[in-house]
Amino acid sequence: MQLADRLTPLQANVFADMDRAKAKARAAGLDVTDLSLGSSDLPTPAPVLDTIARSLQDPATHGYLLFHGTGAFRRAAAQWYERKFGVPVDPETEVLPLIGSQEGTAHLPLAVLNPGDFALLLDPGYPSHAGGVHLAGGQIYTMPLLAENNFLPVFEDVPIPVLEQARMMVLSYPHNPTTATASIDFFKQAVAFCDQHNLVLVHDFPYVDLYFEGSPPPSVLQADPQKRVSIEFFTMSKSYNMGGFRVGYAIGNPELIRALRQVKAVVDFNQYLGILNGAIEALSGSQEAVAQAVETFRQRRDAFVDALNRIGWQVPRPQAAMYVWAKLPDPWAVNSMQFAIDLVEQTGVAVAPGSGFGKSGEGYVRFALVHDPSILETAVERIAEFMKSKR
Repeated sequence: MQLADRLTPLQANVFADMDRAKAKARAAGLDVTDLSLGSSDLPTPAPVLDTIARSLQDPATHGYLLFHGTGAFRRAAAQWYERKFGVPVDPETEVLPLIGSQEGTAHLPLAVLNPGDFALLLDPGYPSHAGGVHLAGGQIYTMPLLAENNFLPVFEDVPIPVLEQARMMVLSYPHNPTTATASIDFFKQAVAFCDQHNLVLVHDFPYVDLYFEGSPPPSVLQADPQKRVSIEFFTMSKSYNMGGFRVGYAIGNPELIRALRQVKAVVDFNQYLGILNGAIEALSGSQEAVAQAVETFRQRRDAFVDALNRIGWQVPRPQAAMYVWAKLPDPWAVNSMQFAIDLVEQTGVAVAPGSGFGKSGEGYVRFALVHDPSILETAVERIAEFMKSKR
């Protein structure tokens, strides 16, 4: 059977290799502590679950859900956004429900790029950003994120011939995997750059609430309040611990929202209405559970970073997101994949190799803070023993 050529760039998946390594460790009888996946272990807030449970008893929620049936959710999303960022949003033309924000970031290139057009992506960056460009037949220009630049891209380094063929740029701050944050001034520079070069500015914003110090992370639309060039993607997965429910939404330029809606129309309908009812409760109700989740991740961050520092692995204390991005010591400084495979197969501690996020991620690993402090500290003890054995 001959399959489509567009699958070729999708075959390389370092996380599939890690999945096999985790399975091998379990088969050998090791207790696997998985710090490789950024899936929150915290519970979905009870009022959200109660709302979904009540919806299950209503037969009117059981059918297909088309766009106009999502009006209440779109209004709740627009109101949440206006309260949080002070930018007016039209729920009819500037909001689109998504089956998780990853669906939106992966489908948007189909609406923006023609074959051969360039997309400017962060390196390291989230894998689905590249996957969507590949499916659209686009080309990728990666913008390296380096520690000396605070893991921010340098727009002036993008070659003019690339910009002449480029149609979109994807940003995401607070950033996965580096945990870097960006200021409103940075976003103003990004908007001006995209204006100058006729680019769509895409901002993937899953960690909007997961920050520990300083000012709240800004929205790109605070730098582009007229929504001339920008679209922003949100998810309920991180703030509300609803990853399995697959709820997200896009807010931004009406033309981009309409174009993405056209793509969605031939791919899917929407989620079950009861799930959207739960999402409305999450956005409109008390935000105490969000604050509690942030405090939980703060405590985990502090416990994990302190434990790493005690074993001599000095890492910065992240200001946002649910990860620790750690530069690898020798002899793994240029082989993060080997470090990750050896570590899980010998200790049961699974981490995400930086190379899985792009070329500029090599030499780093990402730890997801998805366990209680005591488990994280035990994982560091295992890491210490592993590193001693390699000296």
